[in-house]
Amino acid sequence: MIDFSAMRDGDVSFIDYAAQANIGPAALKALSDESIDYLLGQIDGLTDADIVFTPADPDADDPFAVEGEESIGWNFGHLIAHVTASSEEGAALSSLLARGVPASERPRYETPWRDIRTVAQVRQRLEESRRMRKAYLETWPDTPLLDVLRVVSERFTAKFGHMNAPAAFLFALSHEVGHYEQIEEVKRQALAARATAG
Repeated sequence: MIDFSAMRDGDVSFIDYAAQANIGPAALKALSDESIDYLLGQIDGLTDADIVFTPADPDADDPFAVEGEESIGWNFGHLIAHVTASSEEGAALSSLLARGVPASERPRYETPWRDIRTVAQVRQRLEESRRMRKAYLETWPDTPLLDVLRVVSERFTAKFGHMNAPAAFLFALSHEVGHYEQIEEVKRQALAARATAG
């Protein structure tokens, strides 16, 4: 997987990285598949109870959560719902931008996390997300319009740079990868709790 740290820190813009690496739909599909496969691998050894296990997270702070849930630890199902929604949003934006639509709205939908309660549902959500991301990439024209940019705030642009089609996809994927460590920690806590209970 790409090391996104320089891009997330604002040292290299996503658009410049994509241009330098000549990243197009085929590369984006491969990167998306790599991330989905990693997340599927994290299911190994988990039971349905582990998917809904609430971890301890002293850093939990979600100002967009419903009232009373701003500081709860996110369980495995919650994290999968969140990261797949973000990556699908990036894929949808990439489709619009590649076809010349300077997107200003956020085409985002997140599966309600409480609906993901089993290992089978996590697997289904990940494979569904894989299909959807690839489908958005299939909508790119043969010659994508790489000079069409997403409409974002000046603050966002100052930190991450302009966002064209490949950059929008990479930005969302970097968010998913940024949650890997949290996902690994939730799995570790769930397995430890089960071992202690057993």
